[in-house]
Amino acid sequence: MSNLNIRPARPQDVPHIFGMIHELAVFEKLEHMVVANEAMLQEALFGPKPPCEAIVGEEANGEVVTFALFFHNFSTFLCKKGLYLEDLYVKQNRRGHGYGKQMLVALAQLAVERDCGRFEWSVLDWNENAIRFYEKVGAVVMPDWRICRVTGEALDALAAA
Repeated sequence: MSNLNIRPARPQDVPHIFGMIHELAVFEKLEHMVVANEAMLQEALFGPKPPCEAIVGEEANGEVVTFALFFHNFSTFLCKKGLYLEDLYVKQNRRGHGYGKQMLVALAQLAVERDCGRFEWSVLDWNENAIRFYEKVGAVVMPDWRICRVTGEALDALAAA
């Protein structure tokens, strides 16, 4: 496993993180859904009340080659907060060096330090490589759970009901 300097994201990392978000969207064939921009990401990560956090991984030359964006959720069954990983991405040409595992380890350590009851994330059902990787590090893919989402006009309509 190659050495990677993992650290909290800084404001000057936003362009690198946003670039990788775009790469991730292309990989997932979801680039048409990206409405965010760098200014929005800057506000989300470093504004007065940041709803999320990020860590980055940089190689010895200082190049940021991976990021993870996460936030806290809450489990009523455990009555504890959890750490929810929204996105983890390693640049395509840097895969196979163990960076993804190092990032997951860093996040798991953070979850333990913060006394989280869970560390969770989602994976697309067609991404077999990611599923195998996650299972290899000890994650359980929850087959009985489905994500429900309400956005846009449907969200407005539900709020107005």
